[in-house]
Amino acid sequence: MLHNPTTTRYLLRMKRLNSQLQEDGAPMELILLLRTILAGCKEISFRVSQGALAGVLGSTLSENVQGETQKKLDVISNQILKDILSESGYVKAISSEEEDDVVPCNPNGNYLVSFDPLDGSSNTDINSLIGTIFSITHAPQWMDSDDPSAFLQPGTQIVAAGYVLYGPSAMLALTTGRGTHLYTLDKTHGGFLLTTPNVKVPVQTAEYSINASNQRHWEAPVQAYINDLLAGTEGPREKDYNMRWVAAMVGDIHRVLCRGGIFAYPFDKRNPKMPGKLRLLYEANPMAFLMEQAGGLADTGQGRIMEVMPEEIHQRVPTLLGSKNEVLACKSYYK
Repeated sequence: MLHNPTTTRYLLRMKRLNSQLQEDGAPMELILLLRTILAGCKEISFRVSQGALAGVLGSTLSENVQGETQKKLDVISNQILKDILSESGYVKAISSEEEDDVVPCNPNGNYLVSFDPLDGSSNTDINSLIGTIFSITHAPQWMDSDDPSAFLQPGTQIVAAGYVLYGPSAMLALTTGRGTHLYTLDKTHGGFLLTTPNVKVPVQTAEYSINASNQRHWEAPVQAYINDLLAGTEGPREKDYNMRWVAAMVGDIHRVLCRGGIFAYPFDKRNPKMPGKLRLLYEANPMAFLMEQAGGLADTGQGRIMEVMPEEIHQRVPTLLGSKNEVLACKSYYK
């Protein structure tokens, strides 16, 4: 491969992940853990890029604890992260969308990691956006490594959260509580380089992301809110909105972080025992942390997502995330 000297000099001026994490005051063990997670994500990125060439597309014959049919890449991605985190020594236990129970690791580990190994995996067969979502909390030292109650901490206790988006380029969105930064994987050197520091979600927006096929099942406040958006300039919002839907939370949230909007997956009346589709620990909470650190809001419609006290590791919650003014506008329909 030929390298353009100008491009090489430009890349060398970009800040590397380690430097930014140190500047943000992250402790060294947390930095090492994040590098471990990202090593797994780089392997997942390679497996995804191989697609049909490696025979990794399509579904398996099994279901996960959510009752969802597992894609081959779900299983592969989960195993990659499970293995690399279990062997790292930094992690006491992990919880994953693809695991029924917590997976004990090092009894003396200082951190707990929750993750969705491959969000939007139904998109793999059509070569659309997918990604890995993760969050990290401190591990209570008095609890056993196989005790799921260790994970029952509100999002306010998260020390780091992020996602890696596997798209035209592999991009990392990451926060340790000092702003949300976007990095791009430089495949020539194998490292993530800072490309957008301290990203800020635009306060105003004219875009929304929601699965409109479920409209008849939404609760009344969301029905009314979306109807007003659809009314455009002739309705109470007095402007036209565009709807965007990737069918992968990681892709929709990335768009909102970059150019504003609101992402909504509201309460669904079909199953009152299942308040929403998205899982609190490894989908809603990490995305809420990223969104808040970028100046946006993250709410259930009834309160801040990051203040919800989990009752079990696969708990689901309704989600409203995005531009501040639009989330507040949506919340006003709940009154």
